[in-house]
Amino acid sequence: MELYEVMRTTFAAREFTDQPVSDGTIAKILEEARFAPSGGNRQGWKVLVVREDSSRAVLRELIAPQMQRYVAQVKAGEAPLNTINTSRVSDEEVAATQVPERMLDNLTGAPVLLLVFVDLSVVASFDRHLDRVGVISGASIYPFVWNILLAARHEGLGGTLTTFAAGAETDVKAHFGVPDEMALAAMIPMGQPVKQLTKLTRKPVADFVRKEHWHGETLIE
Repeated sequence: MELYEVMRTTFAAREFTDQPVSDGTIAKILEEARFAPSGGNRQGWKVLVVREDSSRAVLRELIAPQMQRYVAQVKAGEAPLNTINTSRVSDEEVAATQVPERMLDNLTGAPVLLLVFVDLSVVASFDRHLDRVGVISGASIYPFVWNILLAARHEGLGGTLTTFAAGAETDVKAHFGVPDEMALAAMIPMGQPVKQLTKLTRKPVADFVRKEHWHGETLIE
């Protein structure tokens, strides 16, 4: 595929066929993805390839309560788990929320799961003293994650960047023996999509770009 075609058609695949994904294919995807940029070119990423049913079961159990809160807030019309607006959803309402089994199946039942970690001892966090949640460290890991998804699309596969498991990072790291300095950045379910989307819906450039100032002119009409 041409680069722009891959960029315009890499969608969040959540339903997969039973077709397995070989180690060779994963290696090929990661061979290309590793050329992503990172701060100081330190490349502080590590990837765990997960297929074992026992580990899938652990991830499913850890993800379920995170997804439960997410679903409860979405039903309440909130942007879930954001750090700006306080949630009006009570713990009791969260506990009473039913998570569709299919949502958990789609996350943990894919042919392969990739757990992507970043080494916090090698990435810069220029926003660490600001009075908000830190985001800057993501600059050294999420280009790599996105490269994985682009490469998967190029190989006819699909996946999605999920972060539910990060809400239970301590338990995830304990199960997989991950060192303390590593942070869980993403879990990518990957496989052959049931459907290959070819046309995605996104906001036009004029909606999110201004020149010189927050209230400046739009880049294009």
